[in-house]
Amino acid sequence: MVNLYKRNFLKLLDYSSEEIRYLLDLSIKFKKMKHEGTPHRYLQGKNIVLLFEKTSTRTRCAFEVAGRDLGMGVTYLDPGSSQMGKKESIEDTAKVLGRMYDGIEYRGYAQEIVETLAENAGVPVWNGLTTEYHPTQMLADIMTIEENFGHLKGIKLVYMGDARNNVANSLMVVSAKMGIHFTCCGPKELWPSNELVSKCKQLAEESGAVINLTEDPMEASKDADALYTDVWVSMGEDASVWEERIKLLQKYQINKDIMNNAKENAIFLHCLPSFHDLKTTIGKEIYDKFGLKEMEVTDEVFTSSHSKVFDEAENRMHTIKAVMYATMSDRNE
Repeated sequence: MVNLYKRNFLKLLDYSSEEIRYLLDLSIKFKKMKHEGTPHRYLQGKNIVLLFEKTSTRTRCAFEVAGRDLGMGVTYLDPGSSQMGKKESIEDTAKVLGRMYDGIEYRGYAQEIVETLAENAGVPVWNGLTTEYHPTQMLADIMTIEENFGHLKGIKLVYMGDARNNVANSLMVVSAKMGIHFTCCGPKELWPSNELVSKCKQLAEESGAVINLTEDPMEASKDADALYTDVWVSMGEDASVWEERIKLLQKYQINKDIMNNAKENAIFLHCLPSFHDLKTTIGKEIYDKFGLKEMEVTDEVFTSSHSKVFDEAENRMHTIKAVMYATMSDRNE
């Protein structure tokens, strides 16, 4: 019997494949209940706080709706609403909030920050995103893959672009844990660290997964089940890096040719937001400066039947609900 009561959720390296499977199954149950309108206010009377040093649409809304569906009170603190790290240390912030709340979410910068919160809070702490890892996104990703293919083991998942970012790192980890064949495709200077690759290859030996790294987008996408990409410049990075990234990553754009090189029933995934058109301020700025109408994915692919990005976005809510419930309740559903 899997028991995650009072556990932190900081990175998937901390979780076994059985524990990840438990969270995935719980997510599926919660999604069914949500769609059927079945009340599940199992955590009535509890309260959580969301600490956001990096803003987000999906992460904030997913945590807030999931928390309220479970019957909890939810407090959101944006970057200007907390003294954490400015007038008050992270340790002291954690100790104060741990006295008032039953769970703490953190979305921001270094993994060290969320680890320090977890060491000092005395209540479950969940990683909503750090520079190194994005574990709640991964649960939504593999849930979406399983919804489309009915299984995870043996699926060929390809990530294209800046493969050393938190999404690529976490995709490689969850693939290695769950028996998914993972291909990291991008320029070598943007590959994950050798240390993480070695660790994931060790985990892959246990699960039956295969971890590949390549610079060739056609080789990578050949017969893929799922193609995944992310923005070329992450939140918090200086805008001056756009020119360099565009030069490095333009050939890794997921377009019709790449999609057609994958399996006929292949799906497209993206953690969002995405620069696939000119309907955003940044998209227009990049077009004015560099002449690019689309960046990491073309609008044709993004809006095609292959694209499951909005299922994936919805699944953030169900998987986050599962994580909060599993770590805050001493009962099993």
